[in-house]
Amino acid sequence: MEVISSVMEYLRSFSLVTTVIRLAGAVLLGGLIGIERERHGRAAGLRTHILVCLGAAVTTLIGQYDMAHVTGYAGDPMRIGAQVISGIGFLGVGTILLKGRFQVTGLTTAAGLWTTAAIGLAIGIGFYEGAVVGTLLTVLTMSLLSKFDAHVIKTGKKVRVYIELGDVGEVNDITAMLINRFYARELQVTAPRSGVSGNVGIEATMPIKRQESPECLLKSLAETDGILFALPSI
Repeated sequence: MEVISSVMEYLRSFSLVTTVIRLAGAVLLGGLIGIERERHGRAAGLRTHILVCLGAAVTTLIGQYDMAHVTGYAGDPMRIGAQVISGIGFLGVGTILLKGRFQVTGLTTAAGLWTTAAIGLAIGIGFYEGAVVGTLLTVLTMSLLSKFDAHVIKTGKKVRVYIELGDVGEVNDITAMLINRFYARELQVTAPRSGVSGNVGIEATMPIKRQESPECLLKSLAETDGILFALPSI
């Protein structure tokens, strides 16, 4: 145990050797997550995740280097690295796309990039345990839980509904709400069944909870602001 403690204490120190170890670790851990995304054919794959993790680690090391060799003042080495958490959001947005008619894709990849950046910060500061465990859990979540998620969606009860809005300008807001709140899929904007000029219809497939009936779902939709009425889609 004393040997392990001594090794870990050395690895957490700031030197040329530990810098190389941390950067190499960032490449390895970021690559493990990137390989999983690459297998699923995502645009943000192996190289993107490696660069995100490596860049985050370098950013953290800059803060440590500044304290040790530039200013010499005691401070927060994560002050610079903290900007990575907010800045990575711009990169993540680029992976989120509307596929087809209001079908959102890329959310998992965007979340994976954000997590990869956090792992890079962890290994850059010398928190090896958190970086390794975080990587393993991220890979397991992306690989194993994706199959479970697909199974739930495939076997769960679903209903096709028709929703009518009174304002065309609310289509984007309502579709986003349907996706986020009601987990709607396969959304399609259609002509209004009521025939009222200015109205617009939306058809969507929505999951139903075991204890919930289609009537309860339609009632909840009809009571939502912006929705005139909701009916089973024919």
